[in-house]
Parts: sequence; structure tokens; C-alpha cells
Amino acid sequence: MSLRINDIVPNFTAVTDKGSINFHDWIGNSWAILFSHPKDFTPVCTTEFGAVAQLNDEWAARNTKVIGVSVDGVEDHKGWKKDIEHFGGTEAGFPIIADTDLEVSKAFDMLPGGFDLPQNPTPADSQTVRSVFIIGPDKQLKLSMTYPMNVGRNFAEVLRALDALQVAASNGVATPANWTPGADVVIPTAVNDEDAKAKFGSFTTHLPYLRTTKLPS
Repeated sequence: MSLRINDIVPNFTAVTDKGSINFHDWIGNSWAILFSHPKDFTPVCTTEFGAVAQLNDEWAARNTKVIGVSVDGVEDHKGWKKDIEHFGGTEAGFPIIADTDLEVSKAFDMLPGGFDLPQNPTPADSQTVRSVFIIGPDKQLKLSMTYPMNVGRNFAEVLRALDALQVAASNGVATPANWTPGADVVIPTAVNDEDAKAKFGSFTTHLPYLRTTKLPS
């Protein structure tokens, strides 16, 4: 069965380049981002890991832990980290799961259930392992994105989506297209005008079902 928004994400125990983890325990009371890769020492993925490392302070400011997953083993991860840090120009302190048995890739529905890697696999064999999962402190899946191998992920957009999720969760609002922090938010239709005025003060009614407002400071 596919993993859906608001599902509790699978729990698992795995080995990483930073030691063993239990995934739900590792998340704790934080938000978490799991980003997957088909193989170590691949060009697009190296640029992506470098981008994640460069955003280390941004993740921390949002109480968010990040963790990678790749189908290669721990020693490969450790060697690849050197390339990532060289390209990214900063320390890559996040862990990378060694998903050699494909347990995580299958549990998160990134591969067919009966899929097994051939001997001496190439990135094309596990190319569907190119996803991002944003997970809340409640261990529920909040958002997922899947990319093909030839399109690098935009981690500025991942960060923007994380901001939108956190703002929506903490304020009982929604965010419109292209929303960025500080911009107006959408008042849910379940909130009537009287309650909206009490909660937000003034708001703009664009359509009977579309009202926007600034978040209280």
C-alpha cells in the first residue's frame, strides 16, 4: 500500500555512517526530512547532498533533522561524504542510512515490493529512490516529492514547503500558491467570518470561499 499524507511513517532500525538508529526515536520531538538516493558517488546526488549540508543552520532553526538514505553501505557513505563536503564547501553532519537490504526503500514505497538489486548494480537499477519525505513530530507524513534521476531537487523549495507546513500547523491556516514566509495566508473555509475576525483581525475576502490575512506577529 502506498504511503499517504497523514499516515504514520514506517519505523525501522538501520545502520548509518553515524551509527545505528531507530527511526521514530531518532525523530523524537523534531520535524524530520528523509531524502533518498539511488547510489553513492553519483553526480546529481552529490550536488544535492552538498545543498542539504549548506542549509544546516536553516534546518536547525526549524527544529528539523535531516537524514539521507542510499542503497550502498556505510564505508561507501563515509567515502562519499568527503566528496560531498568538498563540493558543498561545508561539513555534511547529517547521517546517511545504509539501505543495502532495501528495507527503507521498500517500506517508503520507493521500489516495487519484490524488487532486489542485481549484482554490481548501477544507479539505473534503483533510480526510483529519488524522493523527499517531510515528517512531523507526530511521525506523520506531511509532504512527499519524487524526482527523476536527471533533475536535481530544489532544496530551497523543500525549505519553503517546510516553512509552509510549520506555519499551517501552528496557526490553523493554509498557504496560497508561491507563498513565502511573511506573505499573507489563507483562512480555512471551516472558520466563519466572525471567528476569523476574532482570531486574525482584518482580512480580505477575494471570493466567498477565499479569504487572506496576515498572521498576527
